[in-house]
Amino acid sequence: MADCQTMLNEARDALHNLMKGEQVVSVTHHDGESVTFTQGTVNQLRRYIRDLELECGQTDATGLNPSRRGAVKFYG
Repeated sequence: MADCQTMLNEARDALHNLMKGEQVVSVTHHDGESVTFTQGTVNQLRRYIRDLELECGQTDATGLNPSRRGAVKFYG
């Protein structure tokens, strides 16, 4: 089984290849099952990438990178 970052990189590469014009790309899920995406299912691939980003801790539920958030300041 591949680690989270490896799967995320594979999914991002697959999205890149679809954007370059490839008709079909495949990625491997946690369970080792291969899933195929096409131009028509590119939004499903984007959702899969967002799910992996959450799982890998690269984004939070809002879709923002937690390490890039600034401190919250309150002025009174």
